[in-house]
Amino acid sequence: MTRRRWIADRVEGDRAWLLGPNANHLFRVLRVKIGQTFEVAANGVLRLATVAAASHEQVEFHLGAVVESESLPQITVYLSIFKFDRMEWALEKLTELGVAEIVPVIAQRTEKHLAKAALARVERWRKIAREASQQARRVAPPQIADPAELKKALTAAGGGRIVLAETEQQVSLKAALAECHPPLALAFGPEGGWSETELELFHASGWKPASLGNTILRAETAAIAAVAVAAAELF
Repeated sequence: MTRRRWIADRVEGDRAWLLGPNANHLFRVLRVKIGQTFEVAANGVLRLATVAAASHEQVEFHLGAVVESESLPQITVYLSIFKFDRMEWALEKLTELGVAEIVPVIAQRTEKHLAKAALARVERWRKIAREASQQARRVAPPQIADPAELKKALTAAGGGRIVLAETEQQVSLKAALAECHPPLALAFGPEGGWSETELELFHASGWKPASLGNTILRAETAAIAAVAVAAAELF
């Protein structure tokens, strides 16, 4: 039987705690008992953990031996901001696929009201990523950066860099990946795609354009499909 895994909300030395909703779920729904053993990710390190105390507000663990954990693909996703309900679904699925970081990008064609509201949504996005990480048995959630204008966001990119572009007709994603090495960065435009100016900026910054095929995909579909392909090809 697979041992239940949690991501600690607080860590001090060889002690860790679940707080708030996680603690309440473990205490009230799963009816945790003192002495039960779980896997707990503490500051990115997976360890065996024994329940030392429990209430609906917090569950305290004593941390034991380190448990070997699976390595995740070194993929950073530059995701242009689009309608929040669909974007949040994409964030959840990208987390499940194991990406290391998600950078919300304010593109030229990002709707102005979404760009304005994005900063206030970041903590919600991080909460979604944390919950998805726990469900997916990750040892840590992906980093969710603060929203940034494209030019500023691109300055931090390194390794292999691929921009998915509807205008690219010759180079497939698989062909572009063959020339890349980890870590990998993938960029996805908003509804309406990247502007010509933005594509020139990508080119000047060393990004390679690639296509996901002849059909036009929604932003969330493109991101999930590309990350799945990249993970299979490179990792």
